[in-house]
Amino acid sequence: MEPLHGLLEMLVLRTLEREPLHGYGIARRIEQVSQDQLVVQYGTLYPALLKLVQEGFIASDWGVSENNRRARFYKLTRAGRRQIEQQSQPWEKAAAVRARWFFPTEESV
Repeated sequence: MEPLHGLLEMLVLRTLEREPLHGYGIARRIEQVSQDQLVVQYGTLYPALLKLVQEGFIASDWGVSENNRRARFYKLTRAGRRQIEQQSQPWEKAAAVRARWFFPTEESV
């Protein structure tokens, strides 16, 4: 099991469940939700966005950002929603396994 494999892609998909966003907006939302515990590097975000577009999980279109600049906005596709549904259970299981190791209870010792 690769616990962090695909983490950024899943975070992007979950972020776009709410609304279409541009790259900077996606990065900021991930950082805000994680209470700045995760810092999204643009050198990894944009290749991940490109990969998700190529896989058909997200789509992109040009629009105008809140500061009146032209920006590429990304939105979740039906295939992206299915991907979230298919991958949520494995992520939940992986989180439970990590929690047992890092936060053991008396029953698990």
